[in-house]
Amino acid sequence: MGAMKWIAIIAVVLLLGACHRTPDEQRIRAAMAAMQAAVEAREPREFMRRTSTDFTGNDGQVDRDGLHDLLRVQVLRNESIGVTLGPIDVDVQGDRATVRATATLTGGSGGWLPEHGAVYAIVSGWKREGSEWLCYNATWQRRL
Repeated sequence: MGAMKWIAIIAVVLLLGACHRTPDEQRIRAAMAAMQAAVEAREPREFMRRTSTDFTGNDGQVDRDGLHDLLRVQVLRNESIGVTLGPIDVDVQGDRATVRATATLTGGSGGWLPEHGAVYAIVSGWKREGSEWLCYNATWQRRL
């Protein structure tokens, strides 16, 4: 095969790769997975990278700084933090999305069994800012 043919094939592959774009739902799920990992790694600042500067929670009861403070308190109170996300439903409408999920949160001294835990129903709003999806609001209700 001649050099020109190889160059043409490589060019086509590169163009196809450049045209490929990760679907919005997948990007939101990846952001949620990163937030989950940040909590478990006890890194509130990393979690907050995926929240919008105008974040509000529980119908205005918590702002972005308040959410950051809640996370820091949990890190101080618990040697170990676990987050298990249940079914996640993502509904994307243009540059906005609504996500419904269940989260089981556990914490304790780091032993085999958590000392306490709770299950929450979470509904969050997401918006596209540039190439990223950021959470701009959320409500959470304890279920168990």
